[in-house]
Amino acid sequence: MSEESEIPENQDSANDATPKKPASGFDVIADFVRRLPNSPGVYRMFNAEGDVLYVGKARNLKKRVSNYARHGNQTNRILRMIQLTSSMEFVTTSTETEALLLEANLIKRLRPRFNVLLRDDKSFPYILIGEDHAAPQIAKHRGARKRKGKYYGPFASAGAVNNTINALQKAFLLRTCTDSVYESRSRPCLLYQIKRCSAPCTGEISEDGYAFLVKEAHQFLSGKSQSVRKEISERMQQAADDLDFERAAIYRDRLSALSHIQSHQGINPQNTEEADVFACYQDGGQTCIQVFFFRTGQNWGNRAYFPKADKSQTEEEVLGAFVAQFYDNKPCPRLVLLSHIIEEQELVAEALTSKSDHKVAVSTPQRGEKRELVEHAQANAREAMGRRLAETSTQTRLLAGLAEVFDLGAPPKRIEVYDNSHIQGTNAVGGMIVAGPEGFMKNQYRKFNIKSQDITPGDDYGMMKEVLQRRFSRLLKENGPRPAQASGKPADHASDQTIDGSDNMGHSKDPAWPDLLLIDGGRGQLNVVCDILADLGIHDLPIVGVAKGPDRDAGRENFCMPGRDNFMLPMRDPVLYFIQRLRDEAHRFAIGTHRARRSKQISQTGLEDIPGIGPSRKRALLHHFGTAKAVRGAALSDLLAVEGISEQMASTIHAYFHDDNS
Repeated sequence: MSEESEIPENQDSANDATPKKPASGFDVIADFVRRLPNSPGVYRMFNAEGDVLYVGKARNLKKRVSNYARHGNQTNRILRMIQLTSSMEFVTTSTETEALLLEANLIKRLRPRFNVLLRDDKSFPYILIGEDHAAPQIAKHRGARKRKGKYYGPFASAGAVNNTINALQKAFLLRTCTDSVYESRSRPCLLYQIKRCSAPCTGEISEDGYAFLVKEAHQFLSGKSQSVRKEISERMQQAADDLDFERAAIYRDRLSALSHIQSHQGINPQNTEEADVFACYQDGGQTCIQVFFFRTGQNWGNRAYFPKADKSQTEEEVLGAFVAQFYDNKPCPRLVLLSHIIEEQELVAEALTSKSDHKVAVSTPQRGEKRELVEHAQANAREAMGRRLAETSTQTRLLAGLAEVFDLGAPPKRIEVYDNSHIQGTNAVGGMIVAGPEGFMKNQYRKFNIKSQDITPGDDYGMMKEVLQRRFSRLLKENGPRPAQASGKPADHASDQTIDGSDNMGHSKDPAWPDLLLIDGGRGQLNVVCDILADLGIHDLPIVGVAKGPDRDAGRENFCMPGRDNFMLPMRDPVLYFIQRLRDEAHRFAIGTHRARRSKQISQTGLEDIPGIGPSRKRALLHHFGTAKAVRGAALSDLLAVEGISEQMASTIHAYFHDDNS
């Protein structure tokens, strides 16, 4: 794969010292086409500001890009994109498959305005059975697969994983405790008492016996659930025949747990072991794609996505672009079922196979069980879209009501809400949440660890001052001054944007500048915020302080704004409930961030600050002494007894805690 950065314009006119830049998008593209190779690759279109407008792939770059240089037969979306294009960049690849994978990667990373964009692309949780310990642990896992072990999934949600692990504990009695807890146990924990762990930590079960339970769990999660159930049932019957009713009851409870797993998974296909099912549905200018995960013949949940796409694009176009992006950072099953036949379906299958360790088939079933799975997913997509449209309509009305209450002139497209959290000034953090026409924009949330040493512990004004100073200084630096207002409307974030945050071509662009600030606090906090913004040269940003009412009763909040007397909203006003929801979300986010920071501080032992002490030596010290406090009080001879601690390292540790410079 080779990359040609922006190809020099007028390359053939070497004698022209000052070549003129082509005037329009068509001319820009035609100028590039003359020098493009007839090979596969990926192209990027840029506007005058250097923002990526579109990323596309081609089997033949020259032929594909030349289509954009021809006048006529262009949709409004493509025509708009061409007109905005002022530059292009190209990457040549060895094959079209490689180009497809690179295109998906670039779209997810660059988020071009005119591409179909996968939103809410969170990693999926998995079940992990470790292979790095004599008594393997079963645990929920999310993120990179760095730990040695077998991973089962994906599951649609953390809740689905937790429920399955709880049932697997009852069925196979596997431990969920961490290795450090395992090593420190001297007697069985509560999970053993309630028959959810076999307690290998204290030898209540032999290593061979525990290994057999782990083997059964692997078989069940690998699709051999019927054989596992049959074996347990036979052992239960044998125990009953031997009049060992206590052991038979244990097997009975294990069978019941296995039945619970499968009975709470909705539809369970009989002949489809491993597949992902995608169903697309469009309504009201929006697209919903419902994804179901089937592994080992079991339904492991579903998730609804609402990709950003042009309103003129068909379900087939959106679905094809979505699938390629979806598997950019996820393992792919052996079978992918689609509700619509997508363009280049065979190429997509070839690309997914190339990045997997097995063959991947992509199909659109027309009959049988697989068709029923697709129809079930389609019905869920239709229902999810109905809920989405109802929520969007409600959100639009609430934003319009908010604009009326606070005299904004037009519904805000970006609302920022700020709150602080601390305990007597310790581990102080500030939180910012963002809301817009589509609800909470969680990828825009920000946390601020209070850094200033000049702030008196518990000084809410000082903390708010630091948070706002840092937030808007950076905003000015990265995005420039706030766009000027016109006709009393919120700042014109993008001249061609509509009320739902999307442009006239159907593409959403999250505004950088807020249209409204909500501050948790009264007139005092409001004055601090106004002073900070005035110092930064920001004078036209609407700010509202939300102060708790008498006796801190919800529903009796006081609102204060610059130049207006404090006022209240009527009880049961939908706008009041909306503001309460925004404030509560900011409070939840700030408290959660504070608790995470506090927990991290509590978990730190102080050993990690000693030069030369890494994770392995820290673990060895804690295993030997039990607590960090015991390490601090240990004598030099005691430190020398720890495995992996040399005489020099023991002296370093002792000197660190005892100021021993001898």
